[in-house]
Amino acid sequence: MPDRPAVLFVCLGNICRSPLAEAAMRAEALRAGLDLLVDSAGTGHWHVGKAPDRRAQAVAARNGIDISGYRARQVVREDFLHFTHVVALDHDNLARLLALRPAGAGAEVSLLLDHVPGRAGEAVADPYYGEAAGFDTTWADVTAGARGLVARLSGVL
Repeated sequence: MPDRPAVLFVCLGNICRSPLAEAAMRAEALRAGLDLLVDSAGTGHWHVGKAPDRRAQAVAARNGIDISGYRARQVVREDFLHFTHVVALDHDNLARLLALRPAGAGAEVSLLLDHVPGRAGEAVADPYYGEAAGFDTTWADVTAGARGLVARLSGVL
């Protein structure tokens, strides 16, 4: 396990929700002065090596963050040994992560919105097949989740 909190965000393809969650978490941790390792991955392999969806890049840019250099990767079993927190964006990916997690791995596995008061058990909707406006909703959700997780890791909650 790392010597500092390390958070991995996971969605299906690692081109929409999880890179946005990674960006939001980096911004919230910086704002809070919290030293974290942050990354994102997908349970699927379809987009490995590709940049985030252009709509995800656009919403991040509107919020002052450049994610154009991020590249999709697939989650691997070793991630459960290198990250203290593996955070799924929805229930299907949570189930995939729990099935992939090696026995005895110390990483805490959760849904992102479990870290938002009153939203435990909720999934972040996948905006991929919708209109660009769906990415604004996703940004709001991942920002709220990142804020809650940073507060928890900072010992505020």
